Amino acid sequence: MSDHMTNTEQNSALDIDPPKRKRRISPINQRRWDSFKANRRGFWSLWIFLILFVLSLFAEFIANDKPLLVRYDDAFYFPVFQSYAETEFGGEFETEADYRDPFVQELIEDSGGWMVWPMIRYSYDTINLDLPVPAPAPPSTENWLGTDDQGRDVVGRLIYGFRISVLFGLILTIISSGIGIVAGAVQGYFGGWVDLIFQRFIEIWTSIPALYLLIIIASIIEPTFWILLSILLLFSWVALVGVVRAEFLRGRNFEYVNAARALGVSNISIMFKHLLPNAMVATLTFMPFILNGSIATLTSLDFLGFGLPPGSPSLGEMLAQGKANLQAPWLGITGFMVIAIMLSLLIFIGEAVRDGFDPRKTFAPEG
Repeated sequence: MSDHMTNTEQNSALDIDPPKRKRRISPINQRRWDSFKANRRGFWSLWIFLILFVLSLFAEFIANDKPLLVRYDDAFYFPVFQSYAETEFGGEFETEADYRDPFVQELIEDSGGWMVWPMIRYSYDTINLDLPVPAPAPPSTENWLGTDDQGRDVVGRLIYGFRISVLFGLILTIISSGIGIVAGAVQGYFGGWVDLIFQRFIEIWTSIPALYLLIIIASIIEPTFWILLSILLLFSWVALVGVVRAEFLRGRNFEYVNAARALGVSNISIMFKHLLPNAMVATLTFMPFILNGSIATLTSLDFLGFGLPPGSPSLGEMLAQGKANLQAPWLGITGFMVIAIMLSLLIFIGEAVRDGFDPRKTFAPEG
């Protein structure tokens, strides 16, 4: 009876403990995180980059030629989320209202209404028609970093250009890394003829001049965001193949892998549940640098005129404008500083990640 009660009490304790039990990070990952934080330059670079990126995701609420909120005739309107015709505010045209037009502003104010504007009243494609000097105009209280040669606000284009550059780099890095990891895993695990054929294919594939291919495609069709991403993806997936292949070649004959084969575990399970975690250390170390290279590639293509469509917010296009308008140094200096700071932050983050996964700086847990 006492044994039965003891077992019951134990079962009750087991039923109660799991909800109260907190999942803790493993000792090795805790040491990696501590090593990452020990690199103060990389740690603070990560926070700065995340803050800038998150802010850029809300670019429409920071730099826009539409107000965030409009009160007209005892009703509220949200131009950021929805387009309203000028006739909604007592105008004459069925087209979308131009809230920067003094006529539209007067219509709203005469009804006792008001507008809440974002911090910067210019979007990336808004042209300032009231410049006191010909474009490009120098920095002023109206345009904090001046305008480009078409009269568009530089700050607005920087915010939107930063966002599209980082998103492009992130998407390209994630997709290309996924393809590269799978390809490297297949090569390294099976070896033999599979590895030999794959290696010869990669050698031939990487010998294709990607820039020439982009020039040819750009002369036939207008390269959009997704077309450009797809073309670069065709050649960027090979970046991690060699690293993952080496890890799988090294680990495929380990004792625990042979034991798993003897127990009948499938090859896919061995590859992605047992060997891949070891390869992810080197993969995660390289990913910040791949992201850096992806952003630099897009910037270079935009600078050469083979990137995003004309008019798109682009840091490379701003550098090209600075080169073409040497009398407006704020264009080149602003574009250079933003790109230099962004890429430097990513390099510092990559160095910190490398330190975090460096076995010479990650010690075994005590006890």
